[in-house]
Amino acid sequence: MNILFLSLSSVDDVNVRGIYSDLMRELINRQNEIYISSPTERRFGKSTHLIDSSHCHILKIKTLNIQKTNIIEKGIGTLLLERQFDKAIHKYWKDIKFDLVLYATPPITFNKVIEKVKKRCGCRSYLMLKDIFPQNAVDLGMMKKDSLIHKIFRNKEKRLYEISDKIGCMSPANCRYIIKHNPNINTVKIELCPNAVMPIEITELSESDRLELLNKLGIPTDKTLFIYGGNLGKPQGIDFLLKVVEANECKTKSFIVIVGSGTEYAKTERWFKEHNPRNAKLISALPKKEYDSLIRTCHVGLIFLDHRFTIPNFPSRLLSYLENCMPVLLATDTNTDMGQIAEEEGFGFWSLSGDLDKFMSNIDKLSSDNNTVICMGKKGKEFLLQNYTVDKVADLIMDSK
Repeated sequence: MNILFLSLSSVDDVNVRGIYSDLMRELINRQNEIYISSPTERRFGKSTHLIDSSHCHILKIKTLNIQKTNIIEKGIGTLLLERQFDKAIHKYWKDIKFDLVLYATPPITFNKVIEKVKKRCGCRSYLMLKDIFPQNAVDLGMMKKDSLIHKIFRNKEKRLYEISDKIGCMSPANCRYIIKHNPNINTVKIELCPNAVMPIEITELSESDRLELLNKLGIPTDKTLFIYGGNLGKPQGIDFLLKVVEANECKTKSFIVIVGSGTEYAKTERWFKEHNPRNAKLISALPKKEYDSLIRTCHVGLIFLDHRFTIPNFPSRLLSYLENCMPVLLATDTNTDMGQIAEEEGFGFWSLSGDLDKFMSNIDKLSSDNNTVICMGKKGKEFLLQNYTVDKVADLIMDSK
């Protein structure tokens, strides 16, 4: 099959691990020809170009800056994406007959690109729903419900669902939400299609390597290490994360490591400079190899989501924690079902974002019982292998009608 993948993520090499690159490799391994369209933002100074390799063709499309930029350029850049992608795909791949067009949210602005490819090729389309926009922006106070801009994006969202032959949702709660709030959708379209990885064998660090890394980073070697790795932005509800760090100052057995970047990093850094916590460490970025090693030295993964969300989310960092046999502590809204799944399957504890007493109680449970940490970590790894692997996602996509 010839498969066209429309991506807002920057993809240069499918051999780099990630939820999309892992899936592309799996599809390539099944003898498919993969065509990936991906942005190259103007900050990199490159024009639109092709990267060709065996069975994988990546079209890097020049766009405005759409990540880590001011809201004006991000907004204009997002609106221009559809035209830029349509023009580039027509120029470079107009003679390719695609059998499937695959895409993920964000964005929701590829409707015309999808419709044109479907009309020209008579192919199927599959939406991997990773983001429910514009409702997430409404939840966080970034957009006013029923405003003109909200109505424009909501109509685009409805149209995207309409033209998609299948809609893969990340969790059961996601499926229920889409059906409830979009009654015109044929429910046959909706199926469970979670975030997934191509698992690799995790090699444990030697004790000497572990001690060397922790000493280098200024992290204690004799405490239960709770790590938060990933985006530090508004969706994560950083205010509550900082309250957790502050409350953990009176603990003797637990230490919190935060590794990440994002729109709220500067705010987080200011807080650390003002309070100088002794029981937490903030790290802006690490080389991937070193970050992977740090994950292996820590004991428990942390997940935070803003309490205002009315949409269910599936934080992709969960997969890294589970793959490394780590139990998870989650503080989320009431609509996200990942906490419920973690507790039912025995690989984590959940509390409502904002419930500091419950969250700290869960920290105490895991910092005082290493056997529980090990047992829950093994259950998490088993659940990942049974449910969150790219071979299962590829089966869904290839079998979709």
